[in-house]
Amino acid sequence: MEKDSYEDINEEDIAALEDNPAESEFESAIIVEEGTQANLPDMPIYRLRLPYSNEIFFAAYQGEPLKAGSMVLVPTRYGRDLAQIITPIQKDSLKTFSEIARIQRPATDADLEKVARNKSLEDEAFTICKEKIAKRKLNMKLITVHYLLEDSKILFFFSSDNRVDFRELVKDLVSVFKTRIELRQIGVRDESRVMGGFGVCGRGYCCHTISEKLKPVSIKMAKEQNLSLNSMKISGSCGRLLCCLAYEHCFYSEQRKLIPPEGGKVLYDGTIWKVVDANMLVGKLKLIAEDGREAQLPSNIFEKVDGRWRVKASR
Repeated sequence: MEKDSYEDINEEDIAALEDNPAESEFESAIIVEEGTQANLPDMPIYRLRLPYSNEIFFAAYQGEPLKAGSMVLVPTRYGRDLAQIITPIQKDSLKTFSEIARIQRPATDADLEKVARNKSLEDEAFTICKEKIAKRKLNMKLITVHYLLEDSKILFFFSSDNRVDFRELVKDLVSVFKTRIELRQIGVRDESRVMGGFGVCGRGYCCHTISEKLKPVSIKMAKEQNLSLNSMKISGSCGRLLCCLAYEHCFYSEQRKLIPPEGGKVLYDGTIWKVVDANMLVGKLKLIAEDGREAQLPSNIFEKVDGRWRVKASR
């Protein structure tokens, strides 16, 4: 990709694409029951997804193997609810067991029937809530509504640029639905996670399809990956920097330690060459010699010895 000159970029405008730490985000979706972790080594662990928020987490289950796509009852931060099995996982792939839930049981036909009935109620509640928001002239965007399976509570997820005083709105909703109401403000990344869509790569949003947690993304990551600092190219539909910048950051950070940096000098064929471009994806360096000659060489032929880059002695 052709790079833009960083000097021509208004970095204050680009910085607006970075994540705002004060912006509300989803907490961990699950509640870890006391004593669960002591039993984990003897229990299969599964990757699960909450269908209404697309939060992904891990849970253990002692019983017959669970099939991908099946629904199970699990305690969540919102209340006991159904989650979908994505796949079983290898325990050694988990770095920590600090956030592992306990699956209580597979979903029954009655559970699935209730979920289907709740869907029509959620559609109705969504319409009513939007009307109440408009009547109160609140600066908030309703994202989704969910009826908990085993608790008398309705969740309303919304986004807003600012903090919203929704106390009167809660009273309005309680008077209509005669049950507990919980409004949760989420960030714009979480909105994309809930709603889903397709990215510039043509695939589903990473936050909606594969991410366990949303990682903070910075302009520094884009610079280290030699990307154009063009907001149209490095931001997603949510208006924030692309999630994939964070996913690929580790690769670029490690590769930069293994190859000569741009602007660095290397000794090759008895001549000092300057690195003018380092393509870490294909492992190529573009070099210019002191006499004006140009060359493209594999980056893996160089090594750093005593603070200087040179062709590997074993080559």
